[in-house]
Amino acid sequence: MSSGGSPTGVAAGPAVAIDGLVKRYGDRTVLVGVSLSIAAGELVALLGPNGAGKTTTVEIVEGYRRADGGRVRVLGQDPTTGGRALRARVGLMLQGGGIDPRAQPRETLVQYGRFHADPRDADELLDLVGLRAVARTRYRRLSGGERQRLGLALALVGRPEVVILDEPTAGMDPEGRAATRAIVARLRDSGVAILLTSHDLTDVERMADRVCILDRGRIVAAGTPGELAAGATPRLRFRLEAALEPAERAALAATLAGARPGAVVEAEPDAGFYRIEGVAPDPALVAAVAALCATGNHLLRELRTTGGTLEDAYLELTRESGEDAGGSRPAAGAAS
Repeated sequence: MSSGGSPTGVAAGPAVAIDGLVKRYGDRTVLVGVSLSIAAGELVALLGPNGAGKTTTVEIVEGYRRADGGRVRVLGQDPTTGGRALRARVGLMLQGGGIDPRAQPRETLVQYGRFHADPRDADELLDLVGLRAVARTRYRRLSGGERQRLGLALALVGRPEVVILDEPTAGMDPEGRAATRAIVARLRDSGVAILLTSHDLTDVERMADRVCILDRGRIVAAGTPGELAAGATPRLRFRLEAALEPAERAALAATLAGARPGAVVEAEPDAGFYRIEGVAPDPALVAAVAALCATGNHLLRELRTTGGTLEDAYLELTRESGEDAGGSRPAAGAAS
């Protein structure tokens, strides 16, 4: 148990409870009635494109910012008034953790441990995150992945009951990513409540119990990764060696629509990527696209059906929200 201990009189319930959260900056409303909860032993991922409100939500949960409306409780307490006792029970892994560039991993862990009554052993944490070999290397000389591992170790020093992870695998090599996923899974299995933000949807799909997709300050979808993936509309997506000129795209769309009534060719933000809307993908549609590209001498680099992954659901939901609001959406993976 961390230095805070479990306060008496705290009602049983979710480890993190957010109800009707509203936040404004001047005349701009960035969160509009956001609600979500995280139980002990559950990992909830909060996803969203640039400007969606993820960072603001996390900062309010941390107690760094005050909400303008709604209610937030962390371990039964208001994070803005819970004080040192509550902060000791919450572990934070943030981007750009503010560590002295001259500091060494081991001494940093020892220093952070002094803020807790029962800290985890620094050497144990170094072994856990795979940093024993660089325990006495100055922070400025660590790789990006090693800095991420140290950030995770620091979040765990005080044996927290709630952990907030901001892009925990960013900059890591495949081995480091796998090790981090295993550590996070063990935390969850031990009863820790975890709030995760990440642009790596593959990691989220592997780790999260539930996913909340935030866009333009609102939760636009929530559910398990499987539930959200199952709701994605099947589409045919293809990539050409070079982007089509407007006249070429119009000709392709017209010819395809003649062969498959209702089919529409939509360009995606990445040059050379297109998707077919309005008809379900089937072998005949695949053959029609390939034949049309051959006729126009357009080299196909990739052709596949989508629908059935968390990424498909994410892109569909945020794209539709952006279209409804009359604006374009950033690519998946952008952080708020």
